[in-house]
Amino acid sequence: MLQAGIVGLPNVGKSTLFNAVTRTRKAPAENYPFCTIDPNQGIVTVPDERLQVLSELSKSLKVIPTTIEFVDIAGLVKGASQGEGLGNQFLSNIREVDANVQVVRCFESSDIHHVDGSVDPLRDIEVINTELILSDIAMLERRRERNVKKARGGDKEATAENVLIDKLMPHLNDGKPALTLEVDDEQGKLMKGFFLLTSKPTIFACNVSEDDLAEASTNPDSNEHVAVVRKHVTQTHGASAVVVSAAIEAELIDLSDEEASEYLESLGVASSGVGALIKAVYELLGLRTYLTTGEKETRAWTITAGTKAPGAAGVIHSDFERGFIAAETVSYDDLKGLGSFAKAREAGKLRIEGKEYVVQDGDVVEFRFNV
Repeated sequence: MLQAGIVGLPNVGKSTLFNAVTRTRKAPAENYPFCTIDPNQGIVTVPDERLQVLSELSKSLKVIPTTIEFVDIAGLVKGASQGEGLGNQFLSNIREVDANVQVVRCFESSDIHHVDGSVDPLRDIEVINTELILSDIAMLERRRERNVKKARGGDKEATAENVLIDKLMPHLNDGKPALTLEVDDEQGKLMKGFFLLTSKPTIFACNVSEDDLAEASTNPDSNEHVAVVRKHVTQTHGASAVVVSAAIEAELIDLSDEEASEYLESLGVASSGVGALIKAVYELLGLRTYLTTGEKETRAWTITAGTKAPGAAGVIHSDFERGFIAAETVSYDDLKGLGSFAKAREAGKLRIEGKEYVVQDGDVVEFRFNV
């Protein structure tokens, strides 16, 4: 299962947000730096309103959503790449995840200590970015040194790696993450093998106060901190930002879905920022969902973007892939609009797809197979 790491400076709301997305109180969320040491892990349900609609259509006995995993990683500080604040351990934790959710504090509070004494989200982003870049540079320097002898001996891969490293170094030294460097397909494959911290896709979670959430959720730029973060990360990281209030979300942990909706409504908030964040992270990881439905269950299945029909069938069971014949497919929107599989078939929206079909997000599928 792919993992998203929650990263940021100490006391910006990482552990509170982790508890909110996992609907647990697993991570300690105290008001002091480094209350998290070892990473906390939790499986998170991906919100998908399509499941309930299909369940009602099929009169399913149960609904099974898909999931991803979040990891709460301890706060990084300036100097982490040189070991400050147990930095080497925390950087190692980041290296193991597939994408990052960087939590940025976008609220003022005299009650919650900031490690640098004041709230400045761009400075905070710069601190994290710098430490990740410095760690990547040190790793690449070591790799280049190891490759020199191999390259002299005619090792083509070592030579290609050093060409890429020479291209990466000035980019990183300019303060730019590896993810934003333009490379060809072959270099892209090589770079994946470097496991660079700054090559991981990243989304930014702007943590706002309870009082700011209602307005910021509909007009993000109404919060000056959020506005500067959104502009900065778009320009420097090619990334997006999501508005959340970790404090409010943490209050929802012990509430039922109905109670949570009523509470958010009383605050003037239409929906959970965490729900939007989970969906955004799911897509950031390159994941897509196809759906199956029947009387027994309605279920969401996770595939990576670009997966063909036999591979999607194999997610259910290897026999489905091995004996794949065809996929009976209809888009969720068409099925919802027409109201039944019979009407979808009459309208020509229910298709028979073969082995080369790339399954799309929201496809409702029944596989035909023979083993």
